[in-house]
Amino acid sequence: QVQLVESGGGLVQAGGSLRLSCAASGKMFRINAMNWYRQAPGKQRELVAGITGGSTNYADPVKDRFTISRDNAKNTVYLQMNSLKPDDTAVYYCNARITTNQGISYRVDNYWGQGTQVTVSS
Repeated sequence: QVQLVESGGGLVQAGGSLRLSCAASGKMFRINAMNWYRQAPGKQRELVAGITGGSTNYADPVKDRFTISRDNAKNTVYLQMNSLKPDDTAVYYCNARITTNQGISYRVDNYWGQGTQVTVSS
């Protein structure tokens, strides 16, 4: 069974930095894409950043402040967050599209981590 485990959240002052990590484990054939989403209280979950192969994409509010990267050998994705603002306060979720070998076929599913709280104080 595939699992995503996040770490690195916490409380930081505005202008500070945090680094989130998300490690995928289990029987995987291939990790196709890895993403970070966030959900603030009373708001919908939104895509923050994604990485597929060597390509990355970012939501406008975090461009030039956040950097997503991936260590394929460790099946881990990172989100380096700099110049944090109170508006960045949210639960951050790791998401991955992963191909698994089902024996006679392959299957692509979306997996989610449990979420990690990021709180930025003003």
